[in-house]
Amino acid sequence: MHVSQLCQRDLQLLTNNAVVLEADGLGPKVLQLENGHFLKFFRRKRWLSSALLRPYSRRFADNAERLQALGIATLTVHTLYELPDTSLSAVLYAPLPGTSLTQLAMLPEFSWAQILPELIQFVRGLHVKGVYFRSLHLGNIVLTPEGSLGLIDIADMRFLGKPLPNHMVRRNLAHFSRYLQREKLQNEFPFSRFYKVLTGSEPPSDSNKSA
Repeated sequence: MHVSQLCQRDLQLLTNNAVVLEADGLGPKVLQLENGHFLKFFRRKRWLSSALLRPYSRRFADNAERLQALGIATLTVHTLYELPDTSLSAVLYAPLPGTSLTQLAMLPEFSWAQILPELIQFVRGLHVKGVYFRSLHLGNIVLTPEGSLGLIDIADMRFLGKPLPNHMVRRNLAHFSRYLQREKLQNEFPFSRFYKVLTGSEPPSDSNKSA
């Protein structure tokens, strides 16, 4: 993976006319550049941190490579950037083409019955391959133009090298359920069926119960 120094002047040139897709109180977090590529910034939260040795941008790039090696569609990283502010690093990548499942759910003609079997197979495949994606939710799963599913926003991820144990599968699906509730999709998405097929048991009583 190519690593490059990015001075303030080159950063300004690179991001000229870029669109801010995500930001916080400290500034932009994700920019879409004129050529369609994305520039994502990572900030080290503590001075003494494991990110000193392995920056979040490197983890992001490594995750993309490992997913691709497992045959899981995801974004393509081009360059890692070191910035003048040593608490910051950045990654330049081509996004995964397609539409997130959250966006699809907003379409008036959409029905979860159309895609649920494929989604269950996809998530089961992640678990069988040992991928623990803490941010697994409908906003980070993309339906590509080829009709397959893939992952975006992949910074927070572990690779166990063996199938996930049952408690990690359930924990992963609990994160998924909380996203449904946050986005007010719990009454539309068939979470009970989704959970039961993936775990062989009913979801906890505090999870979404729509059938």
